[in-house]
Amino acid sequence: MSISFNNADKTIAFPKRTALKAFITKQVRKEGLTISHLQYVFCSDKFLLEINRQFLEHDYYTDIISFDLSETKGQLIAEVYISVDRIRDNAKTLKTTIKEELLRVIFHGALHFCGYKDKKPKEAELMRSMENKWIKAYLK
Repeated sequence: MSISFNNADKTIAFPKRTALKAFITKQVRKEGLTISHLQYVFCSDKFLLEINRQFLEHDYYTDIISFDLSETKGQLIAEVYISVDRIRDNAKTLKTTIKEELLRVIFHGALHFCGYKDKKPKEAELMRSMENKWIKAYLK
C-alpha cells in the first residue's frame, strides 16, 4: 500500500505529507477501498492539457484528471494529475488559500475512486459536501 506525491513539470510545497497520506488511506478505507498504489502528479496547465487532449479528447484546461488503473475490485491502483496553475488560480477566484484548494483537489481525486461523481448538479453538490467534510476532518 502506498501513496506518492510526484512532480512532472511543476512543484508545489505542502507540509505533513505523511499525515496526509495516512488520512487519505483512512478515508478511502471507510469508503470500502484499499489503496495498493495511488500516485499524485503535480504539473502545469500545459502538461495537463496534453493529457486531456490525448486520453480524453478534451481541448480545455482542467485542475485534475484521474485514472483508475485497478484490476481487482476494492484494490485501488490509480494516478491523479493536478495542475498547480489551476490550483493557484482557483484559490484566488474562490478566495481561499492555496493549501485548502490543494487539499480539495487531492481529496476530489480520491473521492472519484470511491464512486463519487460530479457531472450532474446533484452529484457535484454531494462531491463538494464530501470534499468539505474531508477538509474539515483533516484540518482539525
